[in-house]
Amino acid sequence: MSSYLAQEVHLARRHEEILSQRSELLQQMETYLGDKKTKKTWQTQAADAAHKRNATLLNDIEAAEKKLQERMHLHPHPDTIKLETLYWASVKESLPKWEEFLLGRAEVPIGFKKMKTAKQNISYPEDSQK
Repeated sequence: MSSYLAQEVHLARRHEEILSQRSELLQQMETYLGDKKTKKTWQTQAADAAHKRNATLLNDIEAAEKKLQERMHLHPHPDTIKLETLYWASVKESLPKWEEFLLGRAEVPIGFKKMKTAKQNISYPEDSQK
């Protein structure tokens, strides 16, 4: 009978150890899951903040680009203005020469014919060998 009592005491201690380990593992699991939820919440908040920051930066870049486009169209570079002025002055100066030709009343203006004739009179080295 004493062997049954000793065995009963031994099993009771083993049962207490198992319950203690179980309790400890449950506590560790709760801590782990709590940490995991906290980490997930933090990552979600960080992702939301990054998304908002990126959207703000994109809007700022688009606004800056729009301002630069507007400024570029409002105030062209001085060299561009100078070239435009010279171009239109040249057009206005040569317009009377070309007006009759464009209306079909005259031949090509004299300056243009000379350039064309000069191109036709160019001799190439291959031609002289023939």
